[in-house]
Amino acid sequence: MAVAETSSTILPPDYAPSEDEDFMNPVMTEYFRQKLLNWRQELISGSSETIQSMQEDNLQKPDLTDRASAETDHALELRTRDRERKLISKINEALEKIETGDYGFCEETGEPISIKRLEARPVATLSLEAQERHERKERTQRDLRE
Repeated sequence: MAVAETSSTILPPDYAPSEDEDFMNPVMTEYFRQKLLNWRQELISGSSETIQSMQEDNLQKPDLTDRASAETDHALELRTRDRERKLISKINEALEKIETGDYGFCEETGEPISIKRLEARPVATLSLEAQERHERKERTQRDLRE
């Protein structure tokens, strides 16, 4: 699903969201929308550079050590790009939530996610407390299986 990339809200150049203002007011929402769009663009640009670099790099090196090193580098780069592809998907989901008005609210409790958490992780879907509960539950289930 395509996400609209234009907004009628103007973002002041020195704007920073604060806990003192109405949560997810139009300016704050636009701030996070632009933050997500810029992050996605950076990831896409990096991916394009990787593809170009890998196409230009010749893995058929005469020295076995050089070839093994190049193949290891390629495998690491591909794993990194796969993680970034998943992150782009999460960014797109966050942008869709902005469009529907659901962005910034915990999926578990419906409460606002703190501004600090959204600044640190704009794709967060759980409040810090809900995330900690989720991680404790995962650890407990993993420990029971072991």
